[in-house]
Amino acid sequence: MHIMEGFLPAAHCVGWAAASAPVVAYGAWRVKKIVEEHPNAKLLLASSGAFAFVLSALKMPSVTGSCSHPTGTGLGAVLFGPSVMAVMGTIVLLFQALLLAHGGLTTLGANVFSMGIVGPFVSYGIYKAVRGAGGSLQAAVFLAATLGDFATYCTTALQLALAFPDPAGGIAGSAAKFLGIFAMTQVPLAIAEGLLTVVVMNLLTRYSEGELKSLNVINQGASA
Repeated sequence: MHIMEGFLPAAHCVGWAAASAPVVAYGAWRVKKIVEEHPNAKLLLASSGAFAFVLSALKMPSVTGSCSHPTGTGLGAVLFGPSVMAVMGTIVLLFQALLLAHGGLTTLGANVFSMGIVGPFVSYGIYKAVRGAGGSLQAAVFLAATLGDFATYCTTALQLALAFPDPAGGIAGSAAKFLGIFAMTQVPLAIAEGLLTVVVMNLLTRYSEGELKSLNVINQGASA
């Protein structure tokens, strides 16, 4: 759901960048704090960023000016919190814009807002809600990753609708069209991302149980 270089009006680029900047700055502080308090989690932190980079690079053609792909940010949001993924998402999007021509520099703020902020915050909220209600780790991770992906694509559709309102239906009509086109590719991709994230989390609970307990992802002495 990266919006391509030069596709948004300049005012929109500036606005989305300004909205994203405070969250990214706070996320950078959180990353520093996590590294200081949990030095053994550095590899897990790097792996979360790599997971997001690889999945979000698997793009499929979709709406003009954008594309469909998994986001990979749900995993990191569950492990480290949503603000950390704002930083990771910014790094991922910057490298993809520079190295893969995927997304753009002028649209970086908009892409960070949708994939690095809205998606991870929704994922984290869903994860906490499901776990708080007594749901299993696997169910919580699946719903977090899937719905976080949905939230990202809804945000991108809204960003495009704000920039290009429909002559007849306005912003609402344009958003409905963008959402309808995105849905054909994004819904199955989101479900697949949810399933893959569960597989990865199961592997982490087997091989990185200590780190997950120290981060309070799984409770001390509790079954995952």
